[in-house]
Amino acid sequence: MRILVTAGPTREYLDDVRYLTNASSGRMGYAVAESAVAVGWEVVLVSGPVALAPPEGCEFIPVETTEQMRTASVAAFPSCDGVIAAAAVCDYKPLARITGKLSKTGGPVSLEMIETDDVLAELGAMKDHRWVVGFALEAQNPRENALQKLRRKNCNWIVLNAPSAIGSETNDVELLDETGSTVAHWSGQKSDVARSLIDWLDQQ
Repeated sequence: MRILVTAGPTREYLDDVRYLTNASSGRMGYAVAESAVAVGWEVVLVSGPVALAPPEGCEFIPVETTEQMRTASVAAFPSCDGVIAAAAVCDYKPLARITGKLSKTGGPVSLEMIETDDVLAELGAMKDHRWVVGFALEAQNPRENALQKLRRKNCNWIVLNAPSAIGSETNDVELLDETGSTVAHWSGQKSDVARSLIDWLDQQ
């Protein structure tokens, strides 16, 4: 088995020194990669900037922006059997990046934002015989929104978790399938949740 794992946040630059991002630590994705290597799978880890060392034995591709993550993931996916998309990508970016550093003017600043590329949706559209596991971090109507994401992005399964997972060492997740059924529920250290997910996929 050879899989692609995406992990960590992405950054979208306002100017040459400032950027938009989120508080993702990358722990969940890195734990998934480590667990997959431990069962003998080949792993391509595409990661945004985090303070973690990549697991030994995986192919590591560091990226920074959402576009870079999309490019690396789309290039790696055809040689894989599946993807576990645990990355917390930025959904929006500035319409234009300012060259240099934006200086204070004493007044308010308005930024026009546009949506970034949808990495998971693109992987889902090109999956063919491959399987796709997405992650859905939802605060309102979590189950409904997760199922909409699963169907919209052509996932086989989606891992539903809450905003409390961001930056935490623990997680509480439901694994949902295409029918909307909960096929598994795991809670505990992210390393334990990741191991349970990989063990479950290994039995499919």
